Amino acid sequence: MEKCLIAAISDDYALGKDNDLLWHLSEDLKYFKRLTSGHPVIMGRKTYESIGRPLPKRLNIVLTRKAPAMGSGSANLLYASTLEEAFALAASTPFEGRVDEPDQCFVMGGGSLYKQALPLCDKLYLTEVHTTRPDADTFFPAFDKKIYREFSRSELYSENNLTYHFVIYGR
Repeated sequence: MEKCLIAAISDDYALGKDNDLLWHLSEDLKYFKRLTSGHPVIMGRKTYESIGRPLPKRLNIVLTRKAPAMGSGSANLLYASTLEEAFALAASTPFEGRVDEPDQCFVMGGGSLYKQALPLCDKLYLTEVHTTRPDADTFFPAFDKKIYREFSRSELYSENNLTYHFVIYGR
């Protein structure tokens, strides 16, 4: 299974503040939904709590030390105590809406989970928002662009006084 990270980051790698996104860009939300629907998504407990519910048409795997019952949950919600366990669940668990090709799972935050998962991932799907956010408290880890090279870059989008590109990096 191809392991991917998906995030929207600023030019200074900012991701969030107070357990929330820094911006709400409708095209970015559509992009996220289009890419992740039918695939497993792995997130930390705080990210899951900020969303408040499992994302539809995806296997939602929450990485936490305080899981209600490890490996169990609602039909499309599972818990894992390690990233390795989360990847194993993503690869082996059937769920409603799963697509067969391409066989991918997406790590979708938060900041500490991105840092832990980055060395294990094959692709990065980043929305690069061309701004800086000195008030941010959560950041995406810096990554070596000699290891992850740019595969594609979208046209420039503009929304809510922000400009951004959808960029895919891969090993």
